[in-house]
Amino acid sequence: MTDIIDNASALEDLHRDAALSMHRLDHSAVSATHCIECDEALSDERRKAYPGCTMCVACLEIVELRNKQRGIQ
Repeated sequence: MTDIIDNASALEDLHRDAALSMHRLDHSAVSATHCIECDEALSDERRKAYPGCTMCVACLEIVELRNKQRGIQ
């Protein structure tokens, strides 16, 4: 019985670590200079705050809303 609990705990640790690593910012990533959706210039503040960003805030909000409506996370 203890082996099952130990295995479940180890699996939970792996899933948690994987989820956390997906949400960490990659500070060495290069941000785009223009939005890939609308081709507007991305502000320097956004590019510094979110390294690797490719969309402006307005386009990102639209994409996230569409994904939420479709049940995509």
